[in-house]
Amino acid sequence: MRCWRGERIVRECVTRMDVDDFAISSDVSLAERRLLTIKDGDTFGVFDQAGQIVPGNGNTVGLFHRDTRHLSELELLVGGRPPMLLSATLRDDNATLACDLTNPDLPGQPEVAGSAVSQDLIHVGRSRFLWRGACHERIVVRNFDVAAHRVRLDIRFGADFADLFEVRGMHRARHGAHEPAWVGEDQVMLAYVGLDQARRTTRLRFYPVPARLSEGLAVFELALEPGGRCVVFLEIVCGEERPTRPLTESFFIAMVEQRRWTRQRAAAAAAIETSNETFNEAMRRAISDLTMLTTELPTGPYPYAGVPWFSTVFGRDAIITALQVLWLDPSVALGVLRFLARYQAKAADPERDAEPGKILHEMRHGEMAELREVPFGCYYGSVDSTPLFVMLAGAYLERTGDASALRGLWPAIEAALRWIEGRTTRDARGFLTYFRQTPDGLANQGWKDSFDSISHEDGRLAEGPIALVEVQGYVYAARLAAARIADAIGERKVGARFREAAEQMREAVEAAFWCEAMGTYAIALDGAGAPCCVHASNAGHLLLCGLVSDRRAAQVADMLMSSRFFTGWGIRTLASHEARYNPMSYHNGSVWPHDNALITMGMARYGRNAAAARLFAGLFDAASYIDMRRLPELFCGFPRRRGQGPTFYPVACSPQAWAATALHAQLAACLGLGFDPSAKSVVFDRPMLPRFLDEVRLHNIALGEARISVLLRRAGDEVAMNVLGRTGTIHAVLRS
Repeated sequence: MRCWRGERIVRECVTRMDVDDFAISSDVSLAERRLLTIKDGDTFGVFDQAGQIVPGNGNTVGLFHRDTRHLSELELLVGGRPPMLLSATLRDDNATLACDLTNPDLPGQPEVAGSAVSQDLIHVGRSRFLWRGACHERIVVRNFDVAAHRVRLDIRFGADFADLFEVRGMHRARHGAHEPAWVGEDQVMLAYVGLDQARRTTRLRFYPVPARLSEGLAVFELALEPGGRCVVFLEIVCGEERPTRPLTESFFIAMVEQRRWTRQRAAAAAAIETSNETFNEAMRRAISDLTMLTTELPTGPYPYAGVPWFSTVFGRDAIITALQVLWLDPSVALGVLRFLARYQAKAADPERDAEPGKILHEMRHGEMAELREVPFGCYYGSVDSTPLFVMLAGAYLERTGDASALRGLWPAIEAALRWIEGRTTRDARGFLTYFRQTPDGLANQGWKDSFDSISHEDGRLAEGPIALVEVQGYVYAARLAAARIADAIGERKVGARFREAAEQMREAVEAAFWCEAMGTYAIALDGAGAPCCVHASNAGHLLLCGLVSDRRAAQVADMLMSSRFFTGWGIRTLASHEARYNPMSYHNGSVWPHDNALITMGMARYGRNAAAARLFAGLFDAASYIDMRRLPELFCGFPRRRGQGPTFYPVACSPQAWAATALHAQLAACLGLGFDPSAKSVVFDRPMLPRFLDEVRLHNIALGEARISVLLRRAGDEVAMNVLGRTGTIHAVLRS
């Protein structure tokens, strides 16, 4: 594991926040600023609409690499003034940010012997992308006047090397030291040595050679003939030195490599085409977002959680993302399983909430994580990642029949189950509970992990150890998944034991969590065993797991679709009559796309197709109102109003992996899509199409090496199916 340095000294350097140490603080909404984000691997950038990084005004912009801001200023000036924005777009595949700018009225520029230039005569086109720890940019300046002009182009830059958690709102009393900048003919090196003694660098290269170059400014003097143009290239390398090519060559080689990888990654998934072009746009954007967020690690593809705050490895987020796109691309699930198995906790470490067999919650690489000013360097403080890991393994087997891969993962699965068994055995009720082992860790360790997300009906916060209702459902499903895996690899006696344990959990949950007066399950049991009788979306996850009886499933479904929960866009995390309800909160009344997707899957599992289709339609309608058809991490839980879109949450990540894949999961749920690898069949079990889709084409669904393409079309109240093409031995089965 990682080496922690200077722990005793630097703990005193962090000013603790009063309520929630790790809440994201901002006085400016990300939606208000309309920021643009791009990502590749461990690097991401957040820019304003003109492609600028201007300090202040919320301070969330920058170029980040491995949880450190390597560039905190990057401002382009034309004739000493900021250019005017014409438009800014991301390519459909998220590969490139393109900004079109023009000049304001410019006075004469004596320093370049330039004459005055009227507005809108000079066009500035910026093309920027990330590849392998570097930001590449091409700036094309073109003169549309009938007269020649000499124009000065300035690029201001700077690096504060702030830790991501500082950018999020935490404060540090002490920092490391900035080294004097090294300035060459065409490049500048900025460097910082942190309190962890790690040296972090940012190198900027320019082409052509600037007329003047200093530690924070590059100046180009451009001679523009009528209709003429000049091109400036910029390369920003974060941290890692590498062999240097001529800058023009470097730009185009990196562009080709990046676009090739993007196409290959996107092509690994099945493709979706429907009768609704707006839905098609949402699907294309979602796949592009997933491709951008996915990082190729030695263990395989791994979807990072979201930009800007969670662009790193998260266990729970990646598992749920992989579950939601398992039908599209099972390679994501295998990559997630292999990475999490490699970093499964091997020893107890209370400061990281680590115990043998636990699955990782979060991994960070910044200075504050290295120094344990935040506990997230390699942190295990989630109660649900471990059973979800086993659930994903079982789902991967059902999807692919790949027993060989599961045999290789079996030691990690067994270790995860031993941890679950050990924790449930220690609890007198037999439930999987959580409590943070360090004051610096997360107070709540389910997916609703804000400090106030688990409460009693009178608003009192629950005290631990806490048993979350959905986590017990995950344990039930994990034990059944383990039984199926054990059968597949020849461990049938082990499988029988897990089935018995699953049934015991089902009976215990029904007895302890069901609240007849509420008509649903308590969100949790507190440390004294008292139920938290709060109407929350958590109960919907029990439908996903298949734990509840048909009668109680119907009651839960009806409750979740009532006006207290369903906003018209989706199901709130907390019902509107509860004491802690706040539609603008993070977890107490907001709408989360992934939460709705999992509930939709549960609704379909219990034959509640009309409710599943209504949830699907609501979330799609929300996406149709949102810029680029991109579902954010969450949005506010206000009721839907005629002619208006959803209300944004101020600091929601966008894109966010499990939000990007929510509509894919809902589509599969409504189509009753499943797989029978032994029969080499793709199965559509009682499919239905929601009101906004008349037909759906699914291209190149994979089962092993075979591929099949299928058309599903509304036929009255039924759905008809046609096979469009296939390669290899594979079948499509429609069950009505």
